[in-house]
Formats: sequence, C-alpha cells, structure tokens
Amino acid sequence: MPITYNGRNIILAKNLRKNATKQEKHLWYDFLKNYEIKFQRQKAIGEYIVDFYSPSLKIAIEIDGRQHYSKEGLENDRIRTEEINKQGVQVIRITNTQIDKDFTWICEFLDKEIQKIKNNHK
Repeated sequence: MPITYNGRNIILAKNLRKNATKQEKHLWYDFLKNYEIKFQRQKAIGEYIVDFYSPSLKIAIEIDGRQHYSKEGLENDRIRTEEINKQGVQVIRITNTQIDKDFTWICEFLDKEIQKIKNNHK
C-alpha cells in the first residue's frame, strides 16, 4: 500500500529540511545519511511530516523535544503515531536529550530497531 500525503505539506517539509534542529542535523549527517538503509528527511505522510523516513522498510524516526512532554503534546503524539501507523509506517521515537547526552547509544538503539524491522520484512 503506497503512503498518501497532503500536498500542501511539501513546501513546509522543504522549509523544515532547510531549518533542521541541531539534533536533526546531528542524526542525519553523523548516522542516517550514509546508513545502509536509505532514509529521507522531513517526509510528508498523511497529514503529518515525519523527521526521517525509510521508504523501503516504512519506518519513521521522530525526534521529540520538550514540547512533546506536556499532556497535550503526548496526546497529539499518540494520535499522530496512530495515523502514521494506519499508513503502514512504524514510528520510532527518540528525544533531543537522548541525542545530546548519548549519541552513540542512540545510533546503536536505532540500528537494532531498524535491523529488527528489516528482518521481519524478509
């Protein structure tokens, strides 16, 4: 099943790529850009834009900042994840703090999660 997206989000996604956060840049340039599985940055999926997306495995990686930890932020993320899952995309969430404090661990964690999903696709 191909993913659908709101075409109005394409311009926003391009702007988000140009104005990536420090953590997004770090994860992209120091891990995902040359990872064995291809990822795209700021990909429109449904009504949302995910931080990173692998079309071959249908994985979205979302980096959560402080705004995600309010009651409202957590509820919005829950709904967002459900809607993205309905497109057949699995969401992996990590935090800015995890990237800042233990980047090596985050890369190892993501690699393990991605490899599990890859092995399940065989």
